[in-house]
This record gives sequence, C-alpha cells and structure tokens, in this order.
Amino acid sequence: MRNWKLLLVLIGSTLVVAGILYAAFYFIFLDLIVDFWWFRELNFEAYFWLRLLYRFFLSGAVTLAFFAIFFFHFWIASRYLGLNPPDEIFNNIDKSRRFQRFADVFMSGSVKIYTPISLVLAILIAIPFYQQWETALLYFFGSASGVVEPVYGNDVSFYMLSYPIYLLIQKELLITASLIFVMVGVLYWLEHIFVPHQSKEFPLGAKIHLSILITFVVLFVVWGFMLERFSLLYTDSHEPVFYGPGFVEIRYKLPFIWLGIITFLATAITAGLFIFSEKYRIKAPFFISSAAFLIVVLLPKVEFIPAAIQKYIVNPNPVRTEKPFMQNNIDATLDAYDLKRIEVVELPIKLDATDDIETWSTQKFFENIPVWDRELLIDGYRQLQGIRPYYSFLSVDEDRYFILDHTRQVNLSAREINTSKLPLEAQNWENIHLRYTHGYGAVVSPAAQDAGKPLVWYLRDLNMFSPVGLSIQYPDIYYGQEDYTYAITPNRLNVVGISGSLTDPGVETEYRGKGGIPIPSLFRKALFAFYFKDEKIFFSTNITRQSKILMRRNIVERLNRLTPFLHLDKDPYLVIGKDRFFWIQDAYTLSNRYPVSKPAADDFLDGTQDFNYIRNSVKIVVDAFDGEVSYYISDPSDALIRAYNSAYPSLFKNIEEMPTDLRQHLRYPRDLYYAQMKIFAKYHQRAPELFYEQAETWQFANVREAPVMPYYQTMDFGHCNNKEEFVMINPMTPINRTNLSMIGVASILDTVGCGLDYTPHVTVYRFLKDVQVNGPAQIEALISQNPEIAAQFTLWDQRGSRIALGRMVILPMGNTVLYVQPVYMLSTRNHIPELARVIVSIGNHTVMDTTLWGAFSRLKNLYYRETRDVGGTGTARPPEAPAAE
Repeated sequence: MRNWKLLLVLIGSTLVVAGILYAAFYFIFLDLIVDFWWFRELNFEAYFWLRLLYRFFLSGAVTLAFFAIFFFHFWIASRYLGLNPPDEIFNNIDKSRRFQRFADVFMSGSVKIYTPISLVLAILIAIPFYQQWETALLYFFGSASGVVEPVYGNDVSFYMLSYPIYLLIQKELLITASLIFVMVGVLYWLEHIFVPHQSKEFPLGAKIHLSILITFVVLFVVWGFMLERFSLLYTDSHEPVFYGPGFVEIRYKLPFIWLGIITFLATAITAGLFIFSEKYRIKAPFFISSAAFLIVVLLPKVEFIPAAIQKYIVNPNPVRTEKPFMQNNIDATLDAYDLKRIEVVELPIKLDATDDIETWSTQKFFENIPVWDRELLIDGYRQLQGIRPYYSFLSVDEDRYFILDHTRQVNLSAREINTSKLPLEAQNWENIHLRYTHGYGAVVSPAAQDAGKPLVWYLRDLNMFSPVGLSIQYPDIYYGQEDYTYAITPNRLNVVGISGSLTDPGVETEYRGKGGIPIPSLFRKALFAFYFKDEKIFFSTNITRQSKILMRRNIVERLNRLTPFLHLDKDPYLVIGKDRFFWIQDAYTLSNRYPVSKPAADDFLDGTQDFNYIRNSVKIVVDAFDGEVSYYISDPSDALIRAYNSAYPSLFKNIEEMPTDLRQHLRYPRDLYYAQMKIFAKYHQRAPELFYEQAETWQFANVREAPVMPYYQTMDFGHCNNKEEFVMINPMTPINRTNLSMIGVASILDTVGCGLDYTPHVTVYRFLKDVQVNGPAQIEALISQNPEIAAQFTLWDQRGSRIALGRMVILPMGNTVLYVQPVYMLSTRNHIPELARVIVSIGNHTVMDTTLWGAFSRLKNLYYRETRDVGGTGTARPPEAPAAE
C-alpha cells in the first residue's frame, strides 16, 4: 500500500515538473530561441543580446535592489535593534537562557517569514520597472538636446528622457519607504510583545531606525512635490486658446507647491520632535504646522479662487496677463514639431498671368504634373496587371526616376501574393506555405499623361517588359505589405507549369536569396512545428536540408518586432534598386513629454498616439527579396534617437551610408507633413497678440466636403540649375473660407550643394491680402459654370459610365497659381478608370483639353486676347479708327 502511494506521489511530481518544464519551454524558451535565430539571420545578433541584456539586467537589478532594501531593514530590526532586555536579565542564568531561547526562536522564525515577504514585495514594487525598462534605458543613455524651456530653465531632454523615470522612481520609493516603516514598526512591536523580559520603552536603536525610515518617507514626499511643479507644464485648462501653464498656474498654483513643501517639512519635524523627544513634547507646533499644510494642500483645489483670478484679473486683460505664457506655448510647439525652420515667402499675385504663362510655356514643365490619382489608378492596376488571381496590388506609390532624358514622376505598385484569392479547394497548407510563396514584379506608369489614350506603362507584365529601360534581376517579392504567413523555400515541389499551359515565372523560380532561417535538422523542424502550432512542418517530406523558413514577412510586423520603440509611417513605398525591389519606411520618434507643446491631433499614424513631439529620425530600408533590414539616422539632432543609438550602437547607420540608388528616392514623409501643417495652421501666428486673435488661422483646403490632403509633385522650382525636386504640396485656406491663403512646399533637396544630402525643409508661399486667390472649391465652381465643360459632362455621364473628378493639383507658377483637374470616366462594369480630359485653370479662366500642353496653350491665347482687347481701366478698347486715305 505504501509503495502504491509513493508511486502515485512520484508520478504526480513527475507530471508537475514536466508541465512546468513544458510551459517554460513553450512560453519562454521557444520564443527566445526562434527570435535569436531570426535576429541572427538579419545580422542583428549583437542587438538581440543587448536588448535582452538591458531588459533582464535592469529588471533583475531593480528586483534585487528592492529585495535587498526590504531584507536589510527586516533583518536589522529583528536581530540587532529590537531586543532590549534589562541588565538584571543577564545576571540571572535562568532568565538569561529563557530570553535567549525566545530571542533565537523569534530571529530564526522571522527570517523564514520576512525573506519570502521581501522577495514578493520586491517583485510587486519592480513590476512597473519591468514594463518601462526602455524608459530607464533612455535615462541612462540620454544626453542634452541644447534647447532650454523658458519656465524652469531645464533642457527639454530632461522632460523627455529623465522626468518619466523620476516620476516612477519617486512613486515606487515612496511606497517602499512607507511599507518598510509600517512593517518594521510592526516587527518591533511584535518583538516587544512576544520576547519576554523586554524593557517598557523601545530601545534607542529602534527609535533611530524608525526615525531614519520616516525621514526617507518625508524626503520622497518632498521629491514628489518638486516633481509636481513640472506637471504644470502640461496643463490644458487654457485650451483652445493656448496650451501649457498660464497666469493662474505660475502666479497662484506654483507658489502653493512651494508652500506645501515648507509646511510639510514643518509638520514632519514637529511630529518627529513630539514622538521621539522626551524633553520637547509640545503638541501646538505640530497641530499648527499640520493645519497650515492641510490649508496649503486643499486651497488650490477650491475652484472658486483660481476661477475668480481668471475672471477678474486674466479675462479682462488676456493678452497682457497671458502674453509670456502664450509665447512659451508658441515657441515650444514650433520647436517640438520642427517648425521653426519653415521659410515663409510672401508671394504677390498678378491678375495678368501673361508673363508667367510665357515663362512656363515649355513642355518639360507639364511632363510631371500628376493627373493620375493613386486612389483611382489602383483599380486600373488590378484589372489590367493582376494577371493571376493570387496576385494583388495593395496601394500605389509615387516616386521619380530618370527616364527619357530627365527626371519624371511615376506611379508604381508591387505585385504581391495573396493566397486568399485562390479557389477554396486550392487553399491548402502545401500551396500556401510551399508553392505560392511570393509576389512577382511591379508595374510603373507615368504620373502625367495625355487624356483619351490607353494607360502608358514604363514597366508591366510578368516578363517585366519596360520600353524605357527599367531592369530588375530579382523581381521576386517575398517581403511586402500583404498579410504574409510563413513560407518554406526552396523545397521539393515541382512548381513548373502550375499556372496552366504557360509557366508563371513568379511561382516556378526557386528562392535564391540570403534571407530565411535554415531548417537543416529534425530538431529545428520540431521546434518550428511547435512555434507555429503546425505539425505539417515536421512531417512534410517536401522540406529539405536546404530549405529555409521565411517568417514575419509583412514589413510593418517585421519592423515592429525589431524596433518597437520606433513609430512607423502609414505609407511605406516601393523603390526599384539596381537589381531588386526595396521598401523604404519612414519611422518617427515620439514623446508626450515635451514641455508646453500642444499635443497633436488623434488622426496621426494609427490614431492612438499621444504625443506632442515628433521627429522623422530614421529611414528604414527593407529588401523585398532577402528581407534584409537597414536603419539609417536621418535626423541626428533628435535627442531620442541619439539615446537609442548610444544604447544600440550596432543597429543604426548614418544616412550617408545609404546606397546612392536608394538615397535619390528619399522623400518628405506624408504623415509628418500632415501633422506639421495641422499644427502650423494655427501656430504660424508667432506674435501672442495675433495668436490670441486667431484672425489668420488656416485649415486644409476643402473640396466636395473632403480635405485636400498633401500630394507629391516633381517640379523645377529654380533652386539647383534646372534640377527637378520631388516635393509635397499642401494648399490651405482661411478657416471657414474657400479662398487660398498659402501653398506649402516640403522638399528634401540640398539647395546649397545641390547634391544628395538629405536636407528636409518646408517653404510656405503665403499670398498677400490685396488679391483673392481661388481655392479648389471655387475653381470647381468655375468648372461647373463653364457651359462647354458642363455640356460635355452631361454627355459623358450616361450609357454605362460616370464622370469622376480627380485630385486638384495646385502649383505656384511665378506670381500666379496654376490649377490642374483631371477628369475620369469610370465604367460601371469593370471599374477601369479612363483619363478623359484635363482641366487647367489660371485666375478666373478655365479650359478643358486632352493634353496639359493643349489646355495651357488655350489659356495662353485667352490671356493674350484679353491683354489685347482690354484697356488699362479694365474696359474693352474702342475699335481702331480707319486709316486715313
């Protein structure tokens, strides 16, 4: 019977140990092993170990430190400071032995209790540090930014890198000190009660110990008050007028914080004297200081006092009282969003556009005006170049390439794999993971094109045909924007001819890239089968020793796993390199701790980011064939990226190290420009008086009840000897008005050296108020009022098709503004868009033609005729008198 019980205990223990080992392996070591292989495949092995070291070293060090603090105080209280027998106890052998026996039992027993308690408390206290270990990393590796905030005179990097960790440390140390004080006090009391022959009074050592502990509590509370001062920098009570502290906060609330420190220290000192002093036990000072402290703490929470100050002092004189605080908000916000480098150019507008039309009357100016909207072009790509059911085009990107004698703007899109488009019976494990593993090639078309003609292609079809010389040696796309699952390649499957009578080069070619984790053994097959919860990986006979597993192939998932501290732009874009395709991804460093800076709107990135500081500090390149990832620092002035670069020296490269064929395709990020212009629309009014009036506040131009979003344009703006710039255009109107106030142009061109140096800058062309400049909504009104255009629209908008107006392109053209509006015909059957006409407008003249050149020529003739037929007073000239005979 006893053997059976022993056997059951042994079996149960074995099962428990096996379960623990399995759970540890599956939830900890399996992920760790696979991650290590994956990071090593990407040549980020050193970075992997550094992240692991930082995380566990910081977490372990914090846990060990708190455990040592708890254990030390418990140990010293139970062993040395709490025992205080009278002298006669030691003179009596029996009493001395009895005392020593109880003391030994108490000390040994308490060790068994407070050791696990110390460990549990240390882990609980350290949990926030486990979750915010990267915040601590920024603190250790951060450096000064060189920008000083005006309220307290600290470097702004203090708030972004140090302040968050100080808040955490102060809170945890205060909790720790309070717990130790209470628990050590209880321990002394238990010693006093349960160990016999103790003196009536606490021993001197215990009093000193408790005094030191309460002193630490006091110091940490005072530190909390000191840190509370900085919370005033993030006050939003003055919104929507301005952000940050105002008159009430600096002149009323801040003094009360200092008074709170003084009265709290007075309360702590008088309490200590009353408790621990035998000579000066006077209650009055303690009650007076306590009452003063309560008044100081509670008074700022009484709303009617600051409300009265605001109502009777601030509101009658808002600009005079709040002027320095509004200026602080303006300066901080412009710094935080990198808007101080914006150049504002006053652009006078001439009603007579004849000179500008003459200057622009060259074909080169019109070969890059983007008349194809990527939102509409994607349907054409899918219908005309999808070719196979399992290929898809997710989005259309804009870029520029040197084609046919000069730089031309193009639209392009990657032909990626989407196995969900396969017939249901073909969506099996072998097809999804071993056969249909990658996309193939891309399509490229010019952004500018004549209307009424078939879509022109610069790169098309599965044979990668290009009439302009674009050539790709490795057109396979294993890594992209699609929802990719893992792929195992090369393998034993015979994939030749699976598409029908003609072979599909996108499927039949074996993988020859360097990416992927090798699977040379059954052990690795078993591990990956566990990792992906897919036993077919282990039992498949089509996987060879030369096979590799390609995982995390969606580039956003890939980059988030590699560098979760970087925030990714919503629009990674495709680039044609020397022999393959690459993805370029803009990445940002964000902070919500920049002092006195207005928080951004909630529609940036994925809409959940809470930040008031942003830098496009990193450009990331992902090889679409190999999956190789490279990080390049594009803004070394950013304090956050400098800290990360110091922490991970093997991760980042200088942007000068980026290959030339990729550097020439860098661009100003759309998301960043949108966020900046949304802020600049209000904060371009840099004088507090104008800022308070808000008479010049802008908004994104609206047309058809939708904002005109920033768009890319390739154009020669005369900065570098006829060199075209790839810029982003953003028109804005006065708030609640439709006329144009400005056109913002964001560029990365080095206008000094005219080389490849990445120098992002924004130029705002602001129009003077003497002449109204039409906005896009007003131009569309002119279009609808044109009888020739309206009649043509009515004719087209029938017989199974409908008319759609594309994005309006607005460009500064000398001292005039040029508007280009593409017109599309959409079939109700196949959704393939056709560029039907192009509408061009200058001033109040609007014409429609099949080509930009033709429309511009007609406008030129209209202005010449108007100049000839209209007098200087604006009236028609009288007919000339007949010549005398």
